[in-house]
Amino acid sequence: MRQELLQEAVIPLRRDDVIALSERLNDPDWMRAKRLSAWALAETLPMPTVQDEPWRRTDIRTLNWGEAARLDGMNRASLSDVPAELYAPLIGERQGGLLVFVRGKVVRAELADEIARQGVIFTDLSTAARQHPDLVQRFFMTRAVQAGEDKFAALGAALWTHGVFLYVPRGVAVELPLHSVEYMPGAEMTATHLLVVLEEGANATYLHESASPTLDTQALHIGATELLVGGNASLRYVALQNWGEHLYNFGHQRARVGRSGQVDWVVGEMGTRLSKIFSTLDLDGEGSWGRMSGLYFTHDHQHLDLDTQQNHHAPSTTSDLLYKGALKGNSRAVWQGMIVAEPGAQKTDGYQANRNLILDRSARADSIPGLEIEANDLRCTHGATVGRLDETEIFYLMSRGIPRDEAVKLVVQGFFDPVMQRIPFEEVRERLQQAIEAKLEGD
Repeated sequence: MRQELLQEAVIPLRRDDVIALSERLNDPDWMRAKRLSAWALAETLPMPTVQDEPWRRTDIRTLNWGEAARLDGMNRASLSDVPAELYAPLIGERQGGLLVFVRGKVVRAELADEIARQGVIFTDLSTAARQHPDLVQRFFMTRAVQAGEDKFAALGAALWTHGVFLYVPRGVAVELPLHSVEYMPGAEMTATHLLVVLEEGANATYLHESASPTLDTQALHIGATELLVGGNASLRYVALQNWGEHLYNFGHQRARVGRSGQVDWVVGEMGTRLSKIFSTLDLDGEGSWGRMSGLYFTHDHQHLDLDTQQNHHAPSTTSDLLYKGALKGNSRAVWQGMIVAEPGAQKTDGYQANRNLILDRSARADSIPGLEIEANDLRCTHGATVGRLDETEIFYLMSRGIPRDEAVKLVVQGFFDPVMQRIPFEEVRERLQQAIEAKLEGD
């Protein structure tokens, strides 16, 4: 691995680059105005440093902005660039819709006729901004992720290169899963924006995957995910990230859930050189429910920082978070979690747990749970553990004739099993298991 030097945070992009990107994507005037407003805000916001509490354990000075923040205006891309297994059906034998992006360009777009006839919109964000301006203007960065959250949120709002718009009308149940894939064979910068809207009583399952090979040159990805779930609606959302280990990844993700609505949110984090992700669940309506399940595995010099928040804004709301991670080599994982119960959030039931398994002595995990309770009739619990591989367990398995490598694999599989059981899709569990085995084998 080449020696990484501390870099000054000088972003080699200007307002003219925002305008050029907007022109290339054929933005409507209102979207261009949003981009430029976000860019003006980004120029005023400071670059986060270890002096800022949310970033205290993540130093991003190894990011070479001059190398990583390069926008590619050529859009050289085709479906043949993407490994076929990435866009094959991953939930069931048939998928209701598929979007595939390469270098930010749509190379495949499908939506089953029976789903389109229900009034469902599943298309790339650029197309949606032109064809469904009223809907996109109504929901795009108005209720969930805000450009002013920090420097990276503003940069993402100004420079998003591609995205997905999923809209499910009131009372519509989408029976087949929807699937999007983004693949980056090059080292240029990309920024993804996912906007998912389920109106009252709607139901959908959506899977998004991010992947790339590992290259020698640094690259940058900025992401935003907005999940808006209406009253009595139900969303099952799976996000699998396996970027190459040359890539720096920053993101803001937020789900808002209305009265008696439900969101089942699954996250798999395997790739990148460094990631800092803010994931927030807002339970806005009485009786709303949210489950957040996360699985991560770091190795070599990877650095993963996951910041989660469960906000209870209404009475009789339930949140349930379980994140589990394994670490090898000189890698580091940080998890910071918070449950917030506001004064009116009586009968809240909040739970959060983070478990870490250290496979090498040089790996490190920081696990920091927290509670902010302003109601007096509720139940909120949290827990965090960091433990090393138990050599007694390994010895026991080896004494039964199992080779050490296989014994370690069995212990790791058992460690991840509780979070695996929360994933309602066998194919997703198999994909994550393959990623875990690859990490254990050192690939």
